[in-house]
Amino acid sequence: MRRRSYSLRMTRRLAEVAKKVGVSEATVSRVLNGKPGVSEATREAVLTALDVLGYERPTQLRGDRARLVGLVLPELQNPIFPAFAEVVGGALAQQGFTSVLCTRTAGGVSEADYVDLLLQQQVSGVVFAGGLYAQADASHEHYALITERRLPAVLVNAAVEHLDFPQVSSDDVVAAEMALGHLRALGHERVGMVLGPRDHMPSRRKLAAFLAKGGDPELVEHTMFSLEGGHAAAARLVGRGVTGVICASDLLALGVVRAARRAGRSVPGDVSVIGYDDSALMNCVDPPLTTVRQPIDAMGRAAVELLVALIDKAEVASDELLFEPELVVRASTARIA
Repeated sequence: MRRRSYSLRMTRRLAEVAKKVGVSEATVSRVLNGKPGVSEATREAVLTALDVLGYERPTQLRGDRARLVGLVLPELQNPIFPAFAEVVGGALAQQGFTSVLCTRTAGGVSEADYVDLLLQQQVSGVVFAGGLYAQADASHEHYALITERRLPAVLVNAAVEHLDFPQVSSDDVVAAEMALGHLRALGHERVGMVLGPRDHMPSRRKLAAFLAKGGDPELVEHTMFSLEGGHAAAARLVGRGVTGVICASDLLALGVVRAARRAGRSVPGDVSVIGYDDSALMNCVDPPLTTVRQPIDAMGRAAVELLVALIDKAEVASDELLFEPELVVRASTARIA
């Protein structure tokens, strides 16, 4: 009876994998038993299907890397991250890889936990966006583990200096200069800035550019990346008489707009606000948000190209590729009255 039960499970597994890949059960059986007569592309497709369906690979095949790529994101509430996941997932699919989305949760699965899981699954590589590599005070031990295991990995946006991975970044210096230049051209002199935590590397870069262009350090606030964080920071800035605010994300900017209105100020009549990212629906909010657009399409494709090159054992420099952002002017900024 036990043999028959095992046989039924095996037959069911062959049928599921064959259906997933679009080949015969006999072909799947040849791959699982390591027999010849199967193309490399079909073999890889069968092994990937095993991983996706949650089946263990046969012992003799576990040393091979799956055609799976981990995509590790900090959250999905900020629309920029689902948009980036869509770009990366599509680019990976064109290269024959399947993306595995890993999203950190407060008090739940950590980035280090996901790295352990992805290593166990024998993934081919990992793309990180908005990860702990961007926080100077965070633990970075799991990145050392990736290096030790020689797992291909690419980081998106600014990282701490000691991590030796290829990076694809939006130019934070240019972004800050664009935003500050736009507000000054509209006559604003008291311009504030709302940034992420003090150890956040992209925020540090934006701040350095702001100060280098004569920005007032007394008009800078650090907070968490959220609507509520933007509101709290802006409540302090509005009391200091700012007429323009540059934000490190669109969510922060929406919090600034809300805080300004609750303080009896109009946007952009009394306070002009600039976001960062140009995430989904920013042209539909009230007022439509002026923001600095990250070129996520180009950045996502570049990250995948770098990762695939690493997977194919090509020589890839660990230099940072900087992509120039774009100022998108809408109705949340105006000439000072």
